[in-house]
Amino acid sequence: MHGPIMSYLEYDHARLDHLLKRAGALVSDEVHPDEYGRFRLGLLRHIGLEERILFPAMSRQGDQETLPDVRQIHLDHAAIAALLKIPPTPSVVAALRAILHLHDRLEEKEGGIYRKCEELAGGHARNIAVRLMSARGVLVAPVVERPEAFEAARRALGRAGYSPELLVGV
Repeated sequence: MHGPIMSYLEYDHARLDHLLKRAGALVSDEVHPDEYGRFRLGLLRHIGLEERILFPAMSRQGDQETLPDVRQIHLDHAAIAALLKIPPTPSVVAALRAILHLHDRLEEKEGGIYRKCEELAGGHARNIAVRLMSARGVLVAPVVERPEAFEAARRALGRAGYSPELLVGV
């Protein structure tokens, strides 16, 4: 059974997947900047929803560290955010796709974070879902093309357990 938290966040995953597909780089070496920009804004908002609303609400309901895979989710968020700071090359888009495929499964799977959040929230789930849905966008810094931004992305990938080699040619 999907409660309101899980339903909304899974809907947002599907929306973001669609935006990433529209951004391109599936069959060609072209990334469409406007579409990628919409994806980037949406994904940063989604991460913000989880980090600023969902997880703090769960810690008020119980120990968020009891959530399955919560440490990995935080590390993934840091790696994703670091990738979103650098220019969107086909390699960056491919790395995002690979991470999001695994990341979304941790959240959506049977017994995953979203299901556990629904359980912990109990009667507060609808209120939390309303807060998630009505949250504003986040302030987004411009893309950074400095070498240290690329190195920071590689380090964040490594900390999250992904190969820094995902950024081949970057």
